[in-house]
Amino acid sequence: MNLTNPSTALSVNLNKVATIRNTRHLGIPSLTRAATLCLQAGAHGITVHPRPDERHIRGRDVTELASLLQAWPDREFNIEGNPFHNLLDVVGQLVAAKLPVHQVTFVPDSEGQFTSDHGWSFPADAARLKPLIDQVHAWGLRVSLFMDAEPAPMAAAKAVGADRVELYTEPYAAAWGTPDQPHQLARFAQAAQAALDAGLQINAGHDLNRDNLTAFIAQVPAVSEVSIGHALIADALELGYAATVQDYLRCISLGGHLPYVG
Repeated sequence: MNLTNPSTALSVNLNKVATIRNTRHLGIPSLTRAATLCLQAGAHGITVHPRPDERHIRGRDVTELASLLQAWPDREFNIEGNPFHNLLDVVGQLVAAKLPVHQVTFVPDSEGQFTSDHGWSFPADAARLKPLIDQVHAWGLRVSLFMDAEPAPMAAAKAVGADRVELYTEPYAAAWGTPDQPHQLARFAQAAQAALDAGLQINAGHDLNRDNLTAFIAQVPAVSEVSIGHALIADALELGYAATVQDYLRCISLGGHLPYVG
């Protein structure tokens, strides 16, 4: 297919596929099959979040997906997690094996946390993050920091070495369809602009879906990438991977053509 290159890339998070697989010992559904179908449909990348307890993504999954992505040199592999847990070990093994990984997203979650629910704090986290960011840069990889939608810390995130920030979008998603929706959109637009002004690129993720994605892309400036897992995989259970990915790409494209009213 003729893959377009929209301003906002779609990275599909496969954690929920692994969660379903791990309820049995049959190896289905297959993560590599899911990734292949999503990439064939036009997804620009694959995201995984390997946690220390391997409740969804396992070490072998990361290696197998990286091996798969060797056949897709125009797509990206994003690995996210807490750099003070197992994240850098996982990434370092791929680098040593010369397997592709393009972006490492630092997320400040605890080992038993249900799901990521807050960003890094600055200046509190700066000193301990810097050497880990330096290590990932030494491997030649991009670093994104998971951040709340607050303008003030963006310059500090850049100063510590981040290349991008991933805006934690659950507050926006929770406000969708409520009177708080315009306020949340404005918050995210202001935070994104502050990040851009600091020299950072913008990623976003958490509870984005086919209902709220278009408005987010239209109103939040210069979003480089959205990482979407739970809603996309839930939609794929009904629509299939290909139709779902193509519809999320449609939402992104539509948002890119709507006027920005910031």
